[in-house]
Amino acid sequence: MKSEQDRPENPYYSRTDTTKLNLSDSTWKKVLSADVYDVARNKATERAFTGKYWDYDGHGTYYCAACGNALFRSDAKFASTCGWPSFFEPIRKNAMIYLEDNSYGMERTEVECGRCGAHLGHIFDDGPPPTNKRYCMNSIVLDFEPEK
Repeated sequence: MKSEQDRPENPYYSRTDTTKLNLSDSTWKKVLSADVYDVARNKATERAFTGKYWDYDGHGTYYCAACGNALFRSDAKFASTCGWPSFFEPIRKNAMIYLEDNSYGMERTEVECGRCGAHLGHIFDDGPPPTNKRYCMNSIVLDFEPEK
């Protein structure tokens, strides 16, 4: 649960700036921790049931850990048995980018941060109403700010 003040190593992190970032891989490597970099830039996946937010139920807002972009409100989070934090809708329409992902012999839709292009996870059509979507995200690429 880091804030902008806790990130002097990442001058691109902002919870208010929505300007798209187009940084080199070497820049990201310098400003992100190794574990965040691996998921955000290399599209790695944390193991199920190991992330800090998979069963977290605090009230507040989830942000991209790479750039600070607002992604989800906690009232869009739901208990899922998949082992990763799951949400049924993003905080705003352009918070994310959706890409076809046919890796590992699967047909999926990848979800990337709409500001920095960080890999966040995947979206599936087996979520709850009203959207019936399940945004299955990696905890390591999420920051959480509790409601005050």
